[in-house]
Amino acid sequence: MARRKEPTARQERLGAELRKLREAAGLKGREAAALLGTDSAQMSQIEFGTAGVSGERVRRLAAHYACTDTGLIEALVTMATDRACGWWEEYRGLLPTSFLDLAELEYHAAYRWDVDFLHIPGLLQTEDYARALFSCRVPALPEQELALRVRHRVQRRVVIEGPQPVPYDVLVHEAALRVRVGGRAGSRAQLAHILEMSEAEHITVRVIPFDLDGFADVTAAMVYVGGAVPKLDTVVRDGPHGSLFIDSEAQLAVFRTLFRRVKTASLDPDRSRDLIHKLAREL
Repeated sequence: MARRKEPTARQERLGAELRKLREAAGLKGREAAALLGTDSAQMSQIEFGTAGVSGERVRRLAAHYACTDTGLIEALVTMATDRACGWWEEYRGLLPTSFLDLAELEYHAAYRWDVDFLHIPGLLQTEDYARALFSCRVPALPEQELALRVRHRVQRRVVIEGPQPVPYDVLVHEAALRVRVGGRAGSRAQLAHILEMSEAEHITVRVIPFDLDGFADVTAAMVYVGGAVPKLDTVVRDGPHGSLFIDSEAQLAVFRTLFRRVKTASLDPDRSRDLIHKLAREL
C-alpha cells in the first residue's frame, strides 16, 4: 500500500489507537511488525497513519495485543476499511486540512456537544454570520478563499440538518448572543435561526447567563465529538495555528466533567429560549 504524504486526522487516529493497544500489551514496534510479517519501518508508518492497514490486520493485531473490547476492534476495522470520499474532499488543496478533518470527524460522529463563550457555534451560524466572522480575520482573506470558508461552514450543517442528524447539545454564553457580528439585522436573523433550530428534537440549546455567581469555567470552550465507542471520542479546540484534536482518555474525562459542570450552570432549554427571544426583541 502506497505511503500517504498527508494522512487525515482520522487516519492518524487509527494509527494512534493501534499504538496505544501495542503499548498496553507491552510490545515493541519491531515485535508487532514480526506478528504481521513486516518490518518496524512499516509498522511505524501504520501507527503514524502514513500507511494504510487492512481490517484483517487490525483484527490480527488486536488478538496479539490481547484486546477483548469487541466494540473498539470493530470500530477500528471500520476506520481502516472505509474508503468513502466525503463532500469535504472537494475542498482539498483549497482550504487548510484542519477544515477537512473537522468535517470528516463530524460526519462519523455519534453525537456532538459544543461549548462557546465568544461566538455562535459553527453548526448554528447563518451564512451571513459566518461571512462576517471570517471577514474579521487579519490579514483579510481574499474573496475567493472567504467564499470557500463560508460555503464549507454551511455545508457542515448537514450533520444536524441532513437525513440522519446526530444528537446535538449546545451551551452558549449570553455574551456570544449579544455580540453583534455583522450588524443589528444580521444578529437578529442569527438569533431567530438559533430559535428555529432549537425546536428540533435532536438539538438542545442552553444559555450560560451573565447573572451567574461563582462561574469560572470560561476556559472550557470546546467541541466534543462522540465516537463509535467512548474511547474514540475527540475534543476539538481552536488554537493560534488551527484546530487541536485531543484524544487522550485522561483529557477526554476532564472535558466531559467540564461539559457537565457548564451544563449544570446553564439555563434549561425553555428559559434559554425565553432569553434568546428577549435578546432578539432588544435588537
